[in-house]
Amino acid sequence: MAEAVYAGAVIEERQLLKSLRWYDGFVIALANPGFLIGALGYSISTLGAWGAMTLWGISMFMGVLQNWVYSEQAAMFPDKPGGISLYAHEGWRKYFTLVGPVATFGYWFAWSSVLASFGLLIGYIVQAEWYPSSAESSFWTFDTGPVTAGFPHVLAAILIVAVWVFNIFGVRPSLWVGYATGALMMIPLGVFIVLPYVTGDWESSNLTWTVPSWQAAFAWLWLMGWSAYGVETCAAFAPEYEDTAHDTSLALRSSAIFSLAVYMLLPLGLGGVMTQEEITANPVAFYVPAFDELVGGASNLMVLLLVASLVLSMNTATADGSRALYGIARDDMTVKQLYHLNRFHVPARAMTLDMVINLLLVFFVGNVLAIYVVGNLGYILAHVFALSAFVLLRRDRPNWPRPIKLSRIWVAIAALLAAANLFLTVMGVWYTELIGYGGTKEILYGVGVLLISILLFFFRRIVQDGEKPHWREETPTMPPTSSAGA
Repeated sequence: MAEAVYAGAVIEERQLLKSLRWYDGFVIALANPGFLIGALGYSISTLGAWGAMTLWGISMFMGVLQNWVYSEQAAMFPDKPGGISLYAHEGWRKYFTLVGPVATFGYWFAWSSVLASFGLLIGYIVQAEWYPSSAESSFWTFDTGPVTAGFPHVLAAILIVAVWVFNIFGVRPSLWVGYATGALMMIPLGVFIVLPYVTGDWESSNLTWTVPSWQAAFAWLWLMGWSAYGVETCAAFAPEYEDTAHDTSLALRSSAIFSLAVYMLLPLGLGGVMTQEEITANPVAFYVPAFDELVGGASNLMVLLLVASLVLSMNTATADGSRALYGIARDDMTVKQLYHLNRFHVPARAMTLDMVINLLLVFFVGNVLAIYVVGNLGYILAHVFALSAFVLLRRDRPNWPRPIKLSRIWVAIAALLAAANLFLTVMGVWYTELIGYGGTKEILYGVGVLLISILLFFFRRIVQDGEKPHWREETPTMPPTSSAGA
């Protein structure tokens, strides 16, 4: 049996395997350029290529600084699967226990919804390249109520199920998928970043600045965090690295620096090849005509490689999101049934729940950027709480072992980043319509996710654990012996 029951508590006997090295984490984080691919067309359409490059660069630079902060916290809690939201819980539970479920569920839902948004993105790209007639054919369409679904939605559903299958058989099969798709991703990235200057297809006259207002710029920076901050995924696998402190830190920092380069150069390269009007005409599948212009007859191959890179993003999202959900249950913040590993030592129940929720998103939300907006509220708040937790942990647990300890200036940097993200959240929620692809409905969906997290938290504590509600918890000043040297 995988579980034993003692005094009414369920104890998980299986453990996440320590089988990863830092370069495995780097490959997992190669999903991050894929996140840029998903939203780049929308941003250039609204902001122009210069505006998009500038704001993506700012957002990714913030992501780099945040990864440096998270490297200390990851080394502090080497037994915490689920990443930065669990650090938020550790820092805040002394003051307000509801921060934990809000941060962790917001984080989990954002990562989980990558499956739906990228499945749809792949569907639209494949449709534009190989099955354009299906966009006009009623044979492919059916009404779900909120969404008129078609070929992209069906393909997205198939991919979501396929990625789930790869992941339930353990971290190694999913990592093999990551290495294969990560290597393939480098080719279209190289085509878009380098080739335009070689072929002469890059035109500086295509670069425009059309940022509508400072409010719109801040709203876009809020949404861009959904993509740029994703390099923190390396922290979610901290318990699975062979050398937790060294491997986690190196994976976090190397992936952040690589992503910063991509986030600056990809908008510049693509923005010089395609005009803003051409991108606006199809902000999801504009990559297809871009490939046609750059590589001509090899366009089919390039589209296939681009799709492979997006599958990598889906694969990473499944692995990260499921570990976040497992970590939430492990720390008593949601239903205990999700604190479970299958015989391959992966959280299969959490993965299955992810799969079901994403199928619902595909068929009942059905728009790529709208799904981003739904998940982004909780995700950026998770960063606010995790960054502020860094400050609180420095004050409340000064003697806690820190295999990686940043200089004191990073306390101020973490506080400034937390404040900046909180400001961006307020601006993003208030001015969502200025983004052009989300509004009140999507924000309310995001609020609903956070409210559900609080209800499940109380269900776990009151019904399953038999506790009385409490708003604060006593926190240890030193780690338990079993995890101090992990």
